[in-house]
Amino acid sequence: QVQLVESGGGLVQAGGSLRLSCAASGRTFSSYAMGWFRQVPGKEREFVAVTRWSGGSTYYADYADSVKGRFTISRDNAKNKNTVYLQMNSLKPEDTAVYYCALAPPGKGWLPDSRSYDYWGQGTQVTVSS
Repeated sequence: QVQLVESGGGLVQAGGSLRLSCAASGRTFSSYAMGWFRQVPGKEREFVAVTRWSGGSTYYADYADSVKGRFTISRDNAKNKNTVYLQMNSLKPEDTAVYYCALAPPGKGWLPDSRSYDYWGQGTQVTVSS
């Protein structure tokens, strides 16, 4: 059974930093895309960042324009690790949301689209005060 568990959310002042973690279990995910989305009440889930396997030991990262230069996605595929991270710097009040990690199988579809993902975590709240 696949399980994703996020951690690292919290309250931070504008300009501050947070690091989110998402631990995946249940199978080997080295070839899966691992992404982060966020959602605020009344709005659709929004793409934040993704890291996907592009062959060998190479991974490709992509970001939403709103977070480029401020957020960094990374992953650890070591045995029994299967963890994706989101380092968030220079946070803004508009970054306030529930953040979700997700997994997409290889070749599933357009990765900024949430429908490409088969597995989701429970979400972690990030609140940025002004």
